Amino acid sequence: MLTTLGFVFAQLLAGLADASSLFLVAAGLSLIFGVTRIVNFAHGSLFMLGAYVAYSAVTWLPTGFLGFWGGMLAAAVAVALIGGLIEIVILRRLYASAELYQLVATFGVLLVIQDVALAIWGPEDLLAPRAPGLGGALRIFGEPVPQYDLLLIAAGPVVLAAVWLVLNRTRWGTLVRAATEDREMTGALGIDQARLFTTVFMLGAFLAGLAGALQTPREAVSLALDLDVVVEAFVIVVVGGLGSIGGAYAAAILIGVLNAFTLLWFPTLATVLPFLVMAAILVVRPYGLFGQAALVAPAPAERGATLRLPGRMVTILVVLAVAGFALLPLVESGFALILLTDFFVAALFAASLQFFMGLGGMISFGHAAFFGLGAYGAALAATALGLPMFAAMALGVATGGLGALVIGWFCVRLSGVYLAMLTLAGAQILWAVALQWQDVTGGDDGILGVWPDRFAASRTVYYLIALGLCAVGLLLIRRIAHAPFGYLLRATRDSPLRAEAIGLDVRGRQLAAFVIAGLFAALAGTVFVFAKGSVFPTILAVGQSVDALLMVLIGGVQALSGPIAGAAIFVGIEDWVGRLPYWRSIFGVIILAVCILAPQGIAGGLRSLAGLARRRAAAPSGAPA
Repeated sequence: MLTTLGFVFAQLLAGLADASSLFLVAAGLSLIFGVTRIVNFAHGSLFMLGAYVAYSAVTWLPTGFLGFWGGMLAAAVAVALIGGLIEIVILRRLYASAELYQLVATFGVLLVIQDVALAIWGPEDLLAPRAPGLGGALRIFGEPVPQYDLLLIAAGPVVLAAVWLVLNRTRWGTLVRAATEDREMTGALGIDQARLFTTVFMLGAFLAGLAGALQTPREAVSLALDLDVVVEAFVIVVVGGLGSIGGAYAAAILIGVLNAFTLLWFPTLATVLPFLVMAAILVVRPYGLFGQAALVAPAPAERGATLRLPGRMVTILVVLAVAGFALLPLVESGFALILLTDFFVAALFAASLQFFMGLGGMISFGHAAFFGLGAYGAALAATALGLPMFAAMALGVATGGLGALVIGWFCVRLSGVYLAMLTLAGAQILWAVALQWQDVTGGDDGILGVWPDRFAASRTVYYLIALGLCAVGLLLIRRIAHAPFGYLLRATRDSPLRAEAIGLDVRGRQLAAFVIAGLFAALAGTVFVFAKGSVFPTILAVGQSVDALLMVLIGGVQALSGPIAGAAIFVGIEDWVGRLPYWRSIFGVIILAVCILAPQGIAGGLRSLAGLARRRAAAPSGAPA
């Protein structure tokens, strides 16, 4: 009995140690979002930098108590300074942009930091020395518990108390709380928001750097830390409630302890447990455990994506472009056809997300769920059921639509970042199923041998099929966007309360938009799987959803042509920079340049320039445009 009690207690302490580490990261993320409203994707990179800098510091400084803990503190301070530099140089230029463009910019920062870390520390995992005097274990109820874990358990409440004191007993903390409640009023009172935002970002970066530093004695330092940690931190912040430090601590304890026992009793659920917890809590409490509706950032599309029918010249150019693509096999039969097939798939995938975001006013961090369902549905239909290609594609599209119906039914109850995170939870749950359901999905090995039928086995023929299917899909999206349903969907996006007041079923139309976007994303997935001949769980991972988000925002969420332009730029840049060393930093700089120089996206920027030219042409001579 004592042995069982000791074992359970040891697992509880291990979960609490993990919870403290996650809380430090999530607390900084919650602080930054609460004041600046930035969904900081680079927060995991700050954690990673803290780990790398701490490793260098403790191996360079003299061994011993002062050298080790001085290195930990120096790493956190260094990361805080780096965070302040990022805020001043990059993010300060983007506060007037839509929130999702800020998110994309932080993703660009993540790519740059990852290559900087690669250049400085190399690709190998690094092992830091143990903390002096804390390398052993204590026996509690007969079970060994690492002494360092006990230190981490104590660090969580200490940091929570310190942050509470700073926020509630200092003038700076009062300003932070005021900015969290009403940022516009704080500015109207004459508060220097630029300085306030910088100091808040530096404090959040300090906490992330400290968390990374404290983690080095427990696990290897690697380049994979950034994305893994930031996703978990987002989950904790959302479960606890955006902007709530106490909520982040409660959520970290809940998820950390549950995860410790899940690893013990149900290890196959460990990878997806945080997302199951998040989905369950958001369904019951739409704003998290301690969240408030007022802190949910509005979608950028809520401020005026337009529905303007293309002119005759645009229609002629589109027809000529499709005709040119169709005639290309007469002069080219090699790599260009493969690259263009990828572009067609990417354009349809991005357009389905733009329909969801631009017209529906909803944000998705998990759009890869429907793309992946389409690909897996078609692959299983072709390999397991032996269906011909087009029948398998139809079944894949239906699978994606059904998945969108189920996930959307839960998601339309929410809004803003909470809705986005619930879509991410849906995608991550499907990713875990694809990864672990070995008998059906093949697990890590994927599903191989998904090739087109004999009549379409030629690269040229399948290229034309992909062009036709994707062109029809894009045309249907355009038709739906300009149909009465599209205008009603825009009305529910711009003013949901007024739409409800005049009798529109807001949730019903949002759910319909979910299903429509899912169907077209699944169509893109079916074209993709027959083009590649295989499908793997990575097609459902976070990176695939981020790719779609990048394409939409680079092209411009406010224009129906935006995702096509974004897909062309994304596929072209990916092919170009993928052959170069340190391609992530090149891609990240390009993303940052687009976000800073063209905050409305490429298509939105071109539309603004065209509008300015028309106004100047129409203005009387000598009059301002």
